[in-house]
Amino acid sequence: MKLVTCEHDEQVWVAEWNPEQKTVRPLRFADGEPVHSMIGLIQAHLAGHDHWQRGEEIAVGQVALLAPIPRPARNIFCVGKNYRAHAEEFTRSGFDAGQQASDAIPTAPIFFTKPPETVIAHGEAIWDAQGVTDALDYEAELAVVIGQGGRGIRKADAMKHVFGYTIINDVTARDWQKRHQQWFLGKSFDTFAPMGPALVTADEIDGQSLDLRCYVNGQLRQSANTRDLIFDIPTLIDTLSAGITLYPGDVIATGTPEGVGVGFKPPRFLHRGDVVRIEIEGIGILENPVG
Repeated sequence: MKLVTCEHDEQVWVAEWNPEQKTVRPLRFADGEPVHSMIGLIQAHLAGHDHWQRGEEIAVGQVALLAPIPRPARNIFCVGKNYRAHAEEFTRSGFDAGQQASDAIPTAPIFFTKPPETVIAHGEAIWDAQGVTDALDYEAELAVVIGQGGRGIRKADAMKHVFGYTIINDVTARDWQKRHQQWFLGKSFDTFAPMGPALVTADEIDGQSLDLRCYVNGQLRQSANTRDLIFDIPTLIDTLSAGITLYPGDVIATGTPEGVGVGFKPPRFLHRGDVVRIEIEGIGILENPVG
């Protein structure tokens, strides 16, 4: 299923999305109760309640699309330097504080988090943070949404714990990232995690082989496939869950490929009025202006 969270008639609904017809159909549980949250839907799915009532079709233009999980219950788990070419470009940029060329490729997944307040929807404006940062950057990423949670999830079983996938733009203030010699602050400003437009369930697409592209003002900047990840999705889930219990609805952003703004000489950072467009095969298009 392709699922969206949207607002219609002053109510928030989870709806089935038909991108070809450009319509949504609000979902209800079998007892007729509206499905108001994606996490609630995931929990119902885990309990075996998968018989949804579908409402009348509504044109997408008549609803307000929200992020699929507008307010995650916990911080978003993110992975740094998880495509080889990006890891190398980031180290070359000089913004990877203290790292040399020999350190470019990590030997284990690098995790950091972004707070729930970073999440915004498709179409919403990314804050340009004028006067706070002079190095605003984009990072197109596939995000994994956890279904069945747990601790100590083995790599061989990890994909059974994936409910679905969405798109995230891991927006970053590179100067903060370099100055503070860690990634949390520079990646955690308000609006720094555009997400959406849809969550696509794992039975529809193979998250381990999806084409990903990112455009800024119509110019192609990033192009890769998720099979190029240094640490694949099962490895990320295995590593993360070794000591941290994962819960339904947790979000893992898997890393970004080569072509971010800081990788160019001179850097091509974002400015007010720019538009970032991310496309991931089978999921859709996440587009956000900078304002």
